[in-house]
Amino acid sequence: MNDAKPSDTPGGIRFLAGRLGEVLDGALHRVDPGPKLQDVGTITRVGRGVALAEGLPGVQSEELVLLPGGQLAMAYNLDEDEVGLILFEGGENLSAGAEVYPTGTILSVPVGEALQGRVVDPLGRPLDNRGPIPMGQRRPIERKAPAIMDRAPVTVPLQTGIKAVDALIPIGRGQRELIVGDRQTGKTAIALDTIINQRGRDVICVYCVIGKESAAVARIVADLDGHDARSTCIIVSATGADPPGLQFAAPYAAMTMGEYFMHRGQDVLVVFDDLTRHARAYREMSLLLRRPPGREAFPGDIFYIHSRLLERSTHLQEELGGGTLTTLPIVETEDQNIAAYIPTNLISITDGQIYLSPDLFQKGVLPAIDVGKSVSRVGGKTQLPAYRAVAGDLRLSYSQFEELEAFARFGTRLDESTRRTLERGRRVREILKQPQYGPLSVPEQIAVLNAVTAGLLDDLPTERIGAAEEAIRKAVVEDLPELNERMLAGAKLEARDEKALVGAARRAIEKARG
Repeated sequence: MNDAKPSDTPGGIRFLAGRLGEVLDGALHRVDPGPKLQDVGTITRVGRGVALAEGLPGVQSEELVLLPGGQLAMAYNLDEDEVGLILFEGGENLSAGAEVYPTGTILSVPVGEALQGRVVDPLGRPLDNRGPIPMGQRRPIERKAPAIMDRAPVTVPLQTGIKAVDALIPIGRGQRELIVGDRQTGKTAIALDTIINQRGRDVICVYCVIGKESAAVARIVADLDGHDARSTCIIVSATGADPPGLQFAAPYAAMTMGEYFMHRGQDVLVVFDDLTRHARAYREMSLLLRRPPGREAFPGDIFYIHSRLLERSTHLQEELGGGTLTTLPIVETEDQNIAAYIPTNLISITDGQIYLSPDLFQKGVLPAIDVGKSVSRVGGKTQLPAYRAVAGDLRLSYSQFEELEAFARFGTRLDESTRRTLERGRRVREILKQPQYGPLSVPEQIAVLNAVTAGLLDDLPTERIGAAEEAIRKAVVEDLPELNERMLAGAKLEARDEKALVGAARRAIEKARG
């Protein structure tokens, strides 16, 4: 089969050679198909989302090949006698004996400003019925992570607008912060709120959906549209109905799209929702391609699959543009088991995790962030100085409250100091509650957190905490504009500033009572 020439099969290769440029124009580099069709392979076996072919001695790893009917696949396993192919189409019409044509092209995706506001698949093809995307630059989905000497320290915060995160688990631009928790605990809500809070902050967002239902993707798009956050956001979608190959390629394509802006000196946020489904898609492909499994019968290279993806997030040195790429990978746990194989891998790769507790979710504490199990190993150095005046006392009082709350359930007699700690903790928990799609500015967060740590809310019934918080937020914005600007600029809170915040909060609380 390798000796076949276009003249030998006039209905085969000549037709595909004419179609190759047209097919690749929508998803790959445009190439001259003539010299690329010298080797012709033959499919020997077809599975769900994969195929095996022989007779492709010159094919490269991750090279795209053309299948009958214009379908696309990627060479993945390069064995001595056969090549394992990952299919990007359904493969229903493929059968053993069909011819396979190499393209000489490594899988790449379009990058650039034209993608902003669009919904695309992992090959860069539009899914939003807004017409074609103008062809600009293209870059391979697999790229080397920046070298150590090309990286700069993470120094600038990425504000999420969520009080519990910005105050207690701060995230820096260029950091990798894992969002972990059971199903239906609000992981996607954290990511969406973070994207919405980037409006007007010159942060380009890339939201990568892996393995979700089409209806869930539609809701995400509608939520971003409804909160005016889609214009600077690229949505890369590979739903559960797509072949495993597309789901596997999705996060790498999303990272490449984000890296384009990072290398131009811009700040980028990439969300992977979620890498549990990505691991399942890779496991399915691996088993069908007969790749050897590793520990716990999972493909042993799944750690490398995720580490080479997340290592690409960084803060570049100023001479390289100074751009940042922050990643928020999401992983799903089963029955709160964060020590499972995939969560453990990702916790070891990332710079911290935000853990969402189903117990808190069931109690109505939203977002259901378990402060004790959450950590940011980088963000404390990036946190705005104004937070440091309140965050330390807040975390201490809340941790003490959580420890004492378990003993208080037994009905034991409590001394006055313990009672005060419990009452303060309940108010801290109320303050940390926040509705979805309601991100708060830095001055609003600091004013509210300062009020609760100063004890201004200790004598308020918990059901009235929400009204008092709203009054405090309004007061700090209207009464202290100069202090707001200084906090946003990175100034420390002086004693007079704290006094001004306490005074504004006290007046607001009295007004709310009246």
